[in-house]
Amino acid sequence: MALKKSNVLTTFINWRDFRLKIFFEGIFIGLAAGIVVVLFRYMLEQAELLRQRLYVVLEMRGIGLILLWFAALFVIGCLLYWLVQKEPMASGSGIPQVKGTISGHFKMNWLRVLVVKFIGGVLAIGAGLSLGREGPSIQLGAAMGQGVSRLLGRLKIEERYLMTSGASAGLAAAFNAPLAGVMFALEELHKSFSPAVLMSAMAASLTADLVARESFGQKPIFHFPSLPVLPLKYYIYLVGLGLVCGVLGVIFNRALIKALNIYSEQRWLPRKFVPVFPLMIGGILGFVLPEVLGGGNGLVDLVAQGRFSLVILVVLLVGKFLFTMVSYGSGVPGGIFLPMLVLGALAGGIYGNLMTHYLHINPHYINDFVVLAMAAYFTAVVKAPVTGSILITEMTGSFQHLPGLIAVSMTAYLVSDLLKSQPIYETLLARSLAKKSPDSLTTQEAGKIIIEEVVCLGSGLAAKRVKDIAWPPHCLLVGIKRGEKEIIPKGNTKILAGDFLYVLANEAAEIKDALSQMAAH
Repeated sequence: MALKKSNVLTTFINWRDFRLKIFFEGIFIGLAAGIVVVLFRYMLEQAELLRQRLYVVLEMRGIGLILLWFAALFVIGCLLYWLVQKEPMASGSGIPQVKGTISGHFKMNWLRVLVVKFIGGVLAIGAGLSLGREGPSIQLGAAMGQGVSRLLGRLKIEERYLMTSGASAGLAAAFNAPLAGVMFALEELHKSFSPAVLMSAMAASLTADLVARESFGQKPIFHFPSLPVLPLKYYIYLVGLGLVCGVLGVIFNRALIKALNIYSEQRWLPRKFVPVFPLMIGGILGFVLPEVLGGGNGLVDLVAQGRFSLVILVVLLVGKFLFTMVSYGSGVPGGIFLPMLVLGALAGGIYGNLMTHYLHINPHYINDFVVLAMAAYFTAVVKAPVTGSILITEMTGSFQHLPGLIAVSMTAYLVSDLLKSQPIYETLLARSLAKKSPDSLTTQEAGKIIIEEVVCLGSGLAAKRVKDIAWPPHCLLVGIKRGEKEIIPKGNTKILAGDFLYVLANEAAEIKDALSQMAAH
């Protein structure tokens, strides 16, 4: 115990060297996470091609082979249930689990999660469920970060930085989007701008992105044949697009939680057959509406090419939405990142067509609404406007649309905020915390860690002296960083907005949560 505490204090005393150290470790983690996620992407692409060819054969060969395919889907569903039972932390998106582990709420067995998430994700998404690769990729990256930390015998504070680096590398490799990976780490996982997180996440994201681009090429994920810059005179229409996407995003969040509740409360279907249900629906949709199967990369490209009429776009929007709810609600491994971007693209296509038909906007700009709607929909669901804007910029390869992306994203954010919609991953994390078994929670650890918190503008800590603050029990303020100046705090030291606080505390999630609330409000 004394040795561990000494090591923690040594880490703080040598904080500048520590940041440099995790920067180089981030490069190594980015390489490892990049290789794993690239392999995951490759397996999913092969599964997608195999599934498409299979349905062509099924339509020609008759009922016997079709029944055999549905039997295979039944077996896959039972296998997915068995995998999730073996490792519950590998269920669903994986992003709430990563957030919970980094914040100290969960314990994660990195190797078991890595294996189960990889196999389960390939089976679920490859079989046609409307799930995305990004959530599993983020969790795979975080698991690699934790694995490296455990293999090197790092402290808990370092492990959480390395897990964050791995998560950002996972997103970067999944979408060829290194900047979005970094912003996701800052805006979604840590909720603050930490230089240590920035350095390690940037190193990991760039390295993982290089691995992905070397494997899949340097083309953007989405291919838009014609993407002109939207004229300023059309920006007024972005307000309407933001309103629409904001409302649709709120509906998405509430429907997703409702789907999870329906699955957990239903009694007519045995638990072990729950994953079979969406797979059977997917098997039917493969013959009548195959475009809604899988993550949806190809569907966005078809929308960009103008392949669908307005009526078909509406059918695809409703079909993709409902099938995503049915797929994710079952709890099998798979994310919602990509499906929500596809839903945004479909909504943008519908909005663009309506503007063209009724307000006589030049149809040349329909794809602009498709791109902008993806960012707006993402923002309304996740409530991370900066990450959404940068993500779509990198995925489309068009930096000229950044002003429009920011404008429509902020509009959608305001709408979702006014409708009191919570960020989906925060909601899913809270739901997981309420349902998780006690042995998966880390509430009574005896170790010591250094907690880094930034004092936000308007925080109750700002302009107060250290001795006047009611600090949580079992913690000690050991350092303040103000710009490049490092301050050893005393009782009369005044805390200012923008200060980074370094607190030595027991390794308990409740202390971390209490400090975060004090620094934020």
